[in-house]
Amino acid sequence: MSDRDNLLRLSGRLVEFAAPRTTPAGVMVRTCKLHHHSRQIEAGLPREVECEIEAVALGQQAHLVAQAALGTELLLTGFLARKSLRSARLVMHVTQIEFVEGTENGIQIEQDGHQAQG
Repeated sequence: MSDRDNLLRLSGRLVEFAAPRTTPAGVMVRTCKLHHHSRQIEAGLPREVECEIEAVALGQQAHLVAQAALGTELLLTGFLARKSLRSARLVMHVTQIEFVEGTENGIQIEQDGHQAQG
């Protein structure tokens, strides 16, 4: 594993939106909160896992988040980074969004901006 590895893939329910904003370069930014609940195996024992994570989507991913209703089940792929230069708090930066419910009509947008119909 290299020191550049930083990949996060997390499913959950969309529970909160912040107001949309635009970067100085004109890129749309949408911040949201994802609630995750699962059962994992740790040291051979089952463990209930429940957490909320702040996620930031830019560009086409931000437009997709803006179209999702609260309560929508999503699978987010991205990476972790500090919230800002002055904050050590981690947030997830989204590079791909998959709609878990109704994926036969869902849209997936990858980091390179290509769209795939599912």
